[in-house]
Amino acid sequence: MREDVQAVLEKIRPMLQADGGDVELLDVADGVVSVRLTGACGGCPMATMTLKMGIERVLREQLPDIREVVSV
Repeated sequence: MREDVQAVLEKIRPMLQADGGDVELLDVADGVVSVRLTGACGGCPMATMTLKMGIERVLREQLPDIREVVSV
């Protein structure tokens, strides 16, 4: 499952990097993906929206076993 999540994140990563940010996969357990937003995304006021409406939405569309994405 971790490899599948990483593959989806690789598709999302260019959009984050275009704005000076990035995402780091920390863990996948029981349908919960733990990530760290870095660069410009780490301190951005829109980080929660990026996480939930961007990263989580795409992961859940492509990997139905994913229940939630959290930032740690």
